[in-house]
Amino acid sequence: MFRLTLIHPCIGHRAGARRRYLRLWEMEPLQPAVLAALTPRDVDIRFHDDRLADIPFDEPTDLVAISVETYTAKRAYQIASEYRRRKVPVVMGGFHASLCTDEVLQYAESVVVGEAETVWAELIEDYRMGTPKRLYSRAAEASFCGGVLPDRTVFRGKRYLPLGLVETGRGCAQHCEFCAVQRMFGQRHKMRDPADVVAEIQSLRARQRSFFLVDDNLTANPERTKELCRLLMPLRIRWMSQATIQVGQDEELLRLMVQSGCVGVLIGFESLNRDNLAAMEKPLNLSGPDYASLIDAVQRHHLAIYGSFVFGYAQDTLESFDEAVAFARRTRLYIGAFNHLIPFPGTALYSRLQAEGRLRYPAWWLDDRYRFNQVPFHPDSMTAQQLQDGCLAARRAFYTWGSIWERRRRSHSMADGFLKWHYWMLNLLHQREVGNRDGYPLGDEAWQGEMLKVS
Repeated sequence: MFRLTLIHPCIGHRAGARRRYLRLWEMEPLQPAVLAALTPRDVDIRFHDDRLADIPFDEPTDLVAISVETYTAKRAYQIASEYRRRKVPVVMGGFHASLCTDEVLQYAESVVVGEAETVWAELIEDYRMGTPKRLYSRAAEASFCGGVLPDRTVFRGKRYLPLGLVETGRGCAQHCEFCAVQRMFGQRHKMRDPADVVAEIQSLRARQRSFFLVDDNLTANPERTKELCRLLMPLRIRWMSQATIQVGQDEELLRLMVQSGCVGVLIGFESLNRDNLAAMEKPLNLSGPDYASLIDAVQRHHLAIYGSFVFGYAQDTLESFDEAVAFARRTRLYIGAFNHLIPFPGTALYSRLQAEGRLRYPAWWLDDRYRFNQVPFHPDSMTAQQLQDGCLAARRAFYTWGSIWERRRRSHSMADGFLKWHYWMLNLLHQREVGNRDGYPLGDEAWQGEMLKVS
């Protein structure tokens, strides 16, 4: 029987650390479950999550598959090297494999570019026959593949957050300068049939009642989202997803979201400065009413908002951090993220900073000097260290006891007991982890040896 090992790599491991990974809660990764569902039934599948336990490198297998993100690339190459020493071939896919194909080809016998649905069966058969190709790639499909339900049996025996991830669409039609999603999916938003989404959720209700609908912008097509909400209503679940701030302008959509079980949305505000938003190419954030009134419209429907802000554009100053925190506290955001720009390879931002000679670490994801939360470029109006320190200070200010209590006391978006309980839990977890990620290594610090390239 052909044996396949699926691996989800972590960002890295600190040398000698008793706690293996930087987060206290982990969600099921969708990619290995999708690959497991695409794999022929007569293949023996094993799955290992590098975030949760040691990988048994000596466990017999015929092929290893790793989905690689930019942050996990270094660790993925370390893992691949361990298998290469054991003469086991490795195939890689994921965002980083599509954005940096030539690099990934150095560390994998085969690379999948783009979405796996159209090529995975062919790849497995090629390896069974001993005739693998170096590259597997197909033109992006006009409609969302979605023809297979993820095989979540690979998660049995692993401790994950009790939150079901369900994919409702892929890609985004916007063209934000710093986003890699548009490069991966060709600046198109491919949507899954709402009836298929509901059928998948129904199949999971026996063990889960809370879901995150995985979509970079669930409300990109409001009428389609309304249809999905109407179909979700009988299921009596709780769910959350990502949306743009423009959701606050559609009262019918907000009402249907709440009636279908939505309890919160993640919204990228990005910046309070309109010139920064223009430089980011965020037209949706520049159109319509101001942020505060749209936030109020969303919160009036008792929806929690996870708001995110990004710093490092030309108009940001040392005062920008305090202004964003004050705004987030004043508008009673449920939780918030305050991060600096990251130039991901393949994005317009990366190309611009590279052309301007402003990258501190050109391939920061592989550079041994780079650590998580460092700023890998030279900002316009402050030093890289000031930008890093400002983001850290903003997180600390937002998650002080006073801020947590004030936002809870003044909030009118927590009528649901579920939101009230998880408010305290999530805010205290964020408070505890504010500085844990700073200086975290990419790759395993204790790993020794050379990252072996494909000969």
